Amino acid sequence: MTTTTPRNSDELAEMLADPTAREEILASQDSLKTFIDAYAQRQQGDGTEIQRQVAEETQRQLANMLREHDQRADRDAIKRLNLDPQTRPANMLTAHKQATAHNPKAPGARLDNEFATAGEFIHAAWHLNNNAELQQKMASLRNAYSSVTPADGGFLVPETLRSQLLQLALEQAVVRPRATVVPMESARVPFPMIDATTNSGSVYGGMVAYWGEESAALNESQAKFGRVTLDAKKLTGLSVVPNELLQDSITSFAALVETLWPQALAFFEDVAFMSGSGVGEPLGFLGAGNAAGIAVTKETGQASTTIVLENVIKMYSRMLPSSLARGVWICSPEAIPELFTMALSVGTGGSPVMLSNVAGPAPVTIFGRPVIVSEKAGRLGARSDLAFVDLAYYLVGDRQTMTASSSTDWKFGNDQTAFRIIQRVDGQPWIKSPITPQNGGPTLSPFVEIEARP
Repeated sequence: MTTTTPRNSDELAEMLADPTAREEILASQDSLKTFIDAYAQRQQGDGTEIQRQVAEETQRQLANMLREHDQRADRDAIKRLNLDPQTRPANMLTAHKQATAHNPKAPGARLDNEFATAGEFIHAAWHLNNNAELQQKMASLRNAYSSVTPADGGFLVPETLRSQLLQLALEQAVVRPRATVVPMESARVPFPMIDATTNSGSVYGGMVAYWGEESAALNESQAKFGRVTLDAKKLTGLSVVPNELLQDSITSFAALVETLWPQALAFFEDVAFMSGSGVGEPLGFLGAGNAAGIAVTKETGQASTTIVLENVIKMYSRMLPSSLARGVWICSPEAIPELFTMALSVGTGGSPVMLSNVAGPAPVTIFGRPVIVSEKAGRLGARSDLAFVDLAYYLVGDRQTMTASSSTDWKFGNDQTAFRIIQRVDGQPWIKSPITPQNGGPTLSPFVEIEARP
């Protein structure tokens, strides 16, 4: 066809009023079809106003759908983990919630509607209970969820109770609330890491950027990735209870368990997360076992079992700069006198730098970062008596399962029942070595201590 395709309804009316144009259009069925297709494409095809409006409306509807989906996902699922500790704000302490908040996909979630209270679950788990309904309810679950081997057995703890226990444990814990917590969907989880040892000449293990002339050849580079493997380790809690208490007041016992078990779990988790050997337990971030840690040298002539201001200043200078706003100081109770009496020498005199008097509350920061006093830190004079750490670089793997069981065999002669609770976790540093800074100076790390001063 040689007829120009009209651009709008006015041009179409004018064309159809022209006998010559109308005759050409209606010459055959094919010519009519070609004209109709051309006109439709011009009105609604790519680049047209209608097409633009359709695209905008489609995008708007899609955005609303995705927004609603994300809101539901926030309520019903665990948020994805931020893989880069350096992108986490200084006050962001939400990673632990991924493994402590209720997870509807956790194995124990199937039991959430089976028990009205924690006391009812504990009563059901007590093997001497004489409630036929509870016995039948739990019979199908016994040994169904073993911790490591079927012989471990026990009842799966409802997800609601598990999350409540861990939320309470956070109030007592040092490491878990500040660590990067990884929900584990299997017993072994390989986790990605940047295998970096230096920022001199490259970052992230091999990424480089450079200045060059236009059209100059490009130099290839790529980040070097490694992985940290988290293997769920078994943490077992054991408590012995008189049978009279269980028979007379199971509700009182349940309230006691809800208080004591979280505290016990938090305590022994912290011990392993801080100083564990990595064999059958998590690998701690304190001490020489952490290959990524740094121990600054003590001062010449420094007395044994002392901490001086120069130690603290050196520790602060060896922290990763990106971690300075997140770091916390962890010290042994024995270290408090040393910290509070540290002095800045001026000529032949000096004065304490942390205390000006003892009338007010004790200082709770060093260089503006919180001081956490913990009995799980090392003895005074040991490498781990004072540490400056960014725990965003410590991974805690949480299997998100708990099992509970009871037995009178161990304390049968005392008429007592032993309750056992098992959870499975792992932990280890996210990086494997200190990092050489870009200027080639002393290595930096998110885990800094003082060398031993025995």
